Amino acid sequence: MTTKTDYTILKKELIAYAHEIGIQKIGFTTADPFLFLKERLLKAEALDLFTGFEHPVIDERVYPELIFKEPLSIIAIALAYPSKLKEAPISKKEGRRGVFARASWGIDYHTILREKLALLETFLAERLPEVRMKSMVDTGELSDVAVAERAGIGWRGKNTLLITPEYGSWVYLGEMITNIPFEPDQPASDLCGSCNQCVKACPTGSMLGEGKMNPKICLSYLTQTKDFLDEKYREVLHNRLYGCDTCQVVCPYNRGHDFHFHEEMEPNPELVRPQLKPLLKISNRAFKEQFGDMAGSWRGKKPIQRNAIIILARYKDKTAIPDLIDCLQNDPRPVIRGTAGWALLKIGGTEAEQAVNEALQTEEDEQVRKELTAIPN
Repeated sequence: MTTKTDYTILKKELIAYAHEIGIQKIGFTTADPFLFLKERLLKAEALDLFTGFEHPVIDERVYPELIFKEPLSIIAIALAYPSKLKEAPISKKEGRRGVFARASWGIDYHTILREKLALLETFLAERLPEVRMKSMVDTGELSDVAVAERAGIGWRGKNTLLITPEYGSWVYLGEMITNIPFEPDQPASDLCGSCNQCVKACPTGSMLGEGKMNPKICLSYLTQTKDFLDEKYREVLHNRLYGCDTCQVVCPYNRGHDFHFHEEMEPNPELVRPQLKPLLKISNRAFKEQFGDMAGSWRGKKPIQRNAIIILARYKDKTAIPDLIDCLQNDPRPVIRGTAGWALLKIGGTEAEQAVNEALQTEEDEQVRKELTAIPN
């Protein structure tokens, strides 16, 4: 019969093994319902604040017993990732570049964390034949932040991200439900205090204070949408191709932090700060070959291309006019044609305006026509 002492020893051994395989933080919590989360989720649902990227069943996010038979504990892990490029390519006048958020640097973090969790699963299975486990990263039912917070990994900041004392919010999170009665760790204390820097710095005002936000106007979400981007968010897109790091960059707990513990997380500078004009012509195959291993490629090339067009327009890059005209005339996707036409009007000049006027003679899509007749800010 396995005793409480045996589980205490196993917990210590698992923590040591986790550090041995490169997991920066590991914490343990009960499998009790996340009732504090349910209240927050119900309010968000009532206000229509879900983006569609979340797990759709609220109760399955709150009650572990609905997704795992007789759960007894949840293990949370955190891996620290880099926040600075060692050799950042420069965006030049005729070779403008965009940026991918840091969470998309290196190999897709889902792959990296799943591999770590699989190693932990093997470790436990070799010691407890009767063990049952269910691991998840980001796309599972449970809230990574809620689990990590209750497991003592860190606290949920006002930017809604998990902040750790050691690594700031530059961490990837994952968790594992088990039927092992591990002793839970103490939840971390909230150390944001009166600091409001992330709320004040948010480019779109999506941070509402007190840990609340409207994710539907967060640039991290907006950069991943596939439809036309609302014009009021195009200027604040700045040079973001995927994601947004502003609320993390300004956080005092991230100041001076830059961790390079995992080789697979090291970014290719040319991929995370790519030139924009080549993106407008990239084929599906080339996009998959170049960007397929990155988390930022999961929505395909369309949002990235749309964002690249908007960034070129913001820079008023006249060297991009031929490429934008090609998009306007030949791309089969209305979002790309329309955004290219809008960009040409924003950049201006005889060649650009003539191309838009010509396109209006044959364009049948109403949304595209609306973009071609808009007056850009």
